[in-house]
Amino acid sequence: MGSIRTVEIRDDMIRLGQFLKLAGLAEDGGEAKTLIEEEEVTVNGRVETRRGAQLHDGDVVAVGENKARVITA
Repeated sequence: MGSIRTVEIRDDMIRLGQFLKLAGLAEDGGEAKTLIEEEEVTVNGRVETRRGAQLHDGDVVAVGENKARVITA
């Protein structure tokens, strides 16, 4: 099982599409959109299909074995 990386954000929340890029789980917005549309992204263990879904401190986003946790600064 892969380890969970922590990724710090400046605000109270970040949108899923932005976080995928920031965390390095997607190379760009186009890849983020495709991953989300193909239901390859989970948030806290549940498939998330909304690119604009709001993520908050402690949320865990996964693409395959790669996982990243949202941490607010």
